[in-house]
Amino acid sequence: MTTSKSTQHTEHKRIVIKLGGSMLEGLEPSFFKTFHEFQHAGYEIIIVHGGGPAINRELAKNGVTSSVVNGIRVTSKEAVSIVQATLVGQVNPSLVHQLNKAGIEAIGLSGYDGKLLSCTVLDEAVYGSVGQIQQVQTEMLEKLVKAQMVPVISCIGATEDGAPLNINADTVASEIALAVKADSLLLVTDTPGIQINQVVQATVSPDAITQWVASGDIYGGMIPKVEAALACLQSGIPSVQIVGQQLTGTDITLQEVLA
Repeated sequence: MTTSKSTQHTEHKRIVIKLGGSMLEGLEPSFFKTFHEFQHAGYEIIIVHGGGPAINRELAKNGVTSSVVNGIRVTSKEAVSIVQATLVGQVNPSLVHQLNKAGIEAIGLSGYDGKLLSCTVLDEAVYGSVGQIQQVQTEMLEKLVKAQMVPVISCIGATEDGAPLNINADTVASEIALAVKADSLLLVTDTPGIQINQVVQATVSPDAITQWVASGDIYGGMIPKVEAALACLQSGIPSVQIVGQQLTGTDITLQEVLA
């Protein structure tokens, strides 16, 4: 169980948006349109991003192999330097640039900035330099969102000694959402929500997800996404949504879904 520094209650609603995959290479106009609508409606927004495709390219370019165990990238000492350089040096500034160009005031951060993500090593024998978040320092995030800035956070944490640690992006997003008491966590994917019989489900319950996984209606890459969503709900986030770039899709909620 990780601990998060508490935040003061805010009258504003907060959304944490997790971006990953190929969409980081170039966001669609619809993403920015909906983003602006959220801002105009008074939402405070924080973005968390991964960077799998870019990391894979850089690892391959440097001849460094990497595998995935239990959905977590095994990260050697050599690999973590490449992951850090790619996320902080390439993916993050590119994403911040896209947002700024679209008229969204964004600022790039990593776990090092303001001691944002304090971590220990998850399990060095199994995963290498992969972090487990122990605390999220929220003071800087509070100042930025109050100033109507959008923090854009790459998934690099640090040990007490300052050694870099790679962290799963879904984990970072959920921990930050909990720490800032977000009203909703949006997991933005290449698939616009949970589709059953080719129909996107607007609102679903955890029980329905469990049944659909068992029946095979939810399969492949959607399984880790729904597992992450359920974990976030169980940790106390009121609403987790799996959405496409239009930021609409499936709302997963613990509340009873009316027929």
